[in-house]
Amino acid sequence: MQNLIELTKNDLEAFVAEDLKEPRFRTEQIWQWLWQKRVRSIDAMTNLSKSLREKVATMATIAWPEIARVATSKDGTIKLLLRMGDGALIETVLIPMNDRYSQCLSTQVGCAMACTFCNTGKLGFERNLTYGEIMGQILVGRQYLEDQGLNPLKNLVFMGMGEPLLNLDTLIKVLTDLPCERGLSLSWRRSMVSTVGFPDKLKILGDLEIALPAISLHAPTQELRAKIMPKAAKVHLDDLMASLKVYPMRSRERITFEYLLLKGVNDSMEHADQLARLIDRRKGKINLIAYNATEGMPYDAPDRAQVEAFEKRLWDHGMTAFIRRSMGSDIKAACGQLKADSI
Repeated sequence: MQNLIELTKNDLEAFVAEDLKEPRFRTEQIWQWLWQKRVRSIDAMTNLSKSLREKVATMATIAWPEIARVATSKDGTIKLLLRMGDGALIETVLIPMNDRYSQCLSTQVGCAMACTFCNTGKLGFERNLTYGEIMGQILVGRQYLEDQGLNPLKNLVFMGMGEPLLNLDTLIKVLTDLPCERGLSLSWRRSMVSTVGFPDKLKILGDLEIALPAISLHAPTQELRAKIMPKAAKVHLDDLMASLKVYPMRSRERITFEYLLLKGVNDSMEHADQLARLIDRRKGKINLIAYNATEGMPYDAPDRAQVEAFEKRLWDHGMTAFIRRSMGSDIKAACGQLKADSI
């Protein structure tokens, strides 16, 4: 049985024309039922004839990721533990932002990058998520918010479990289909892809002009990056920065650099000076993230005064830098804390 949410828009067109032997306009009808109206039963597609619904039901089903557990932070952040069809567990996070929510999406079960400050990296890599498993997180997130009477989901960040560019083919399919008007209708400008940075894959993403990257940098020198992100540092920092200099951007767009501040490791004024020299202030902006101390990890959270001094030093260099508010740390939903603990 074909799970319909595993079909891209193009795949669904082929399914309708070749398998169902139906006119192509049926694609738009089914697509809207799946992604805009979020039905979970083929029989609910009431603008299809009963005979067609029965025919589709003999060939296909609709299966979303299952919510295995919900955790809600005191700041309103919601973490959903999701079980995939094969039993694999991932986490996705719904983050309140004034009148809307942003969703932090996972792209892999576990992660192969093994950054020394990241809980997900301790899990190792199990497998890539499929198209339907990534898109299905959005279905689940939107439905949960609606059921709870909360604000709508408007923004996406591919910053959850996994390295998105190591699942690039699937990521491209997702980013291509997100803006479909009768579907999720989420502009690529409302999506951000977080990556440690692979120049060859960044070039593919940039050439398609379907996303702006957020670079998980976390160190201003090759030597320090190799200590805290040894696998990511196999791509030399000079090569990464060179690839970003030619990344295609429209007027007034900037690449975001994520910088996790680790107490006594990368949070000195010298590090701020090095960071300012590394990043082109005309093309980049910096999100500073204060590390959330996590049990079993070898780092401590920086002092607030040090974080603010680091930010000020960057502004003194003419850089655009902001301290990103930590959300969901009390439910282990903040940056670097996702782990998908078993139930």
